[in-house]
Amino acid sequence: MTGQGEETFRQYICRVCGLIYDEALGDPDSGLLPGTLFHDIPEDWACPLCGVTKLDFEPYIPPQPGQYASNGDDQSSFVRGQDGVVVIGGGTAGWSVAQRLKVLDPDCPVTLVTGCSGDIYAKPELSVALSRGLDEARLNRGKGCDVAARYGIRLMAGAFVTGLDPMARRVRTTSGTVRYRALVFAYGAQPIVLPELPADLVWRVNNLPAWLRLKATLGDTPRTIAVIGAGPVGCELAEDAARAGHSVTLLSRGPWPMDTLLPGKAGSLLASRIVQSGITLRNDTQVIGVRKNDEGSVSVRLQNNDDIIADLAISAVGLRTDLRLPAMAGLKTDCGIIVDENTLRTSDPAIFALGDCISVGGRPCRYIGPIGAQADAIAHAILGLEHAGYVHEIPPLRLKSRALPLELRGLPDPERSWEVVEDSPKRLAMRQCDGEHVIAFLEAMS
Repeated sequence: MTGQGEETFRQYICRVCGLIYDEALGDPDSGLLPGTLFHDIPEDWACPLCGVTKLDFEPYIPPQPGQYASNGDDQSSFVRGQDGVVVIGGGTAGWSVAQRLKVLDPDCPVTLVTGCSGDIYAKPELSVALSRGLDEARLNRGKGCDVAARYGIRLMAGAFVTGLDPMARRVRTTSGTVRYRALVFAYGAQPIVLPELPADLVWRVNNLPAWLRLKATLGDTPRTIAVIGAGPVGCELAEDAARAGHSVTLLSRGPWPMDTLLPGKAGSLLASRIVQSGITLRNDTQVIGVRKNDEGSVSVRLQNNDDIIADLAISAVGLRTDLRLPAMAGLKTDCGIIVDENTLRTSDPAIFALGDCISVGGRPCRYIGPIGAQADAIAHAILGLEHAGYVHEIPPLRLKSRALPLELRGLPDPERSWEVVEDSPKRLAMRQCDGEHVIAFLEAMS
């Protein structure tokens, strides 16, 4: 730790997941005390959210209103209806492509339409925020209106798309109609809502406002929580709540957590570590209903007619892409919006898409890592600038867990067997091969 006046501390942002390292706060969970300067961080330190190294961080300066704002005449062109680029979605994907467009061409009119405020935050932080004691001030990286002013972007916050006319290139919203030269879908994916998990009784934490409501409901008193779904997000939410002092039950439909991704040996190890961390784990469990009790708690009814009584229940059963907007535009879809893998262009040449709402090779692309490269490719294509194109690679899946830090590379084949590369007290490594080609590699560190 290097002693230094607080006013000279700097911040650095991870280019992959958006985590901000603040020298004033350090990273106590990783052994970095408050006041640890970035250049003093050991070279083997990894981002606590996505696992990349120091090389993937860059200096971060909070947005200041008006830094790149256009003059009044340019802004008035929006009112006159000048065609520009319309981006639908105010999350990481939407802001990434809007900002990239303005950096490459400050005169390009860009309108960002979002049903929320458009504030900037890193969604991966939400699944570890309770135990880290984070609040809105720490999670919110910038007000949407300030970021828009900084880049000269027209922000239509609190606006919902009600219709699309791809022939006339118009988008109808609850705040009026906008025309576009190019349209970008960046509206993400939504939590799956199952009939047996009614929205009025079961929490779904997929954005900052939802997390803030959950945090306010939990308050400062230890609660009992049922987390339904033991995929990566469910495991992270359960561990985060347990580390924050709550009593947690994690319900898994499979024989072990993350059973669709992990082989039995790794799944059993993860299960034992989850239990050792103080979480009650119920495997091979199917929820058939949730009801509210008179005293305000909820009963989570299982298929065997057992009831889990909890102060609240959280659903983490997965995401789905809402396909109503691409249907309005007549776009080709499967589990998401089908895009050209090189340009991210949809079946309509004037419409692009990126982030959670797209499908690549018939699979959803629910990774935050590639969004920067996707935004760059789209911005170059829209502006007609030379670019090598987007090259899709499946980024590693990292489980943000202290119980069992885990990294999975590649795409496992459920029909193939796994072989153990190393099984020691400190490391479990396994791989899945197609002949001599490794198609998936798993590493779990104790």
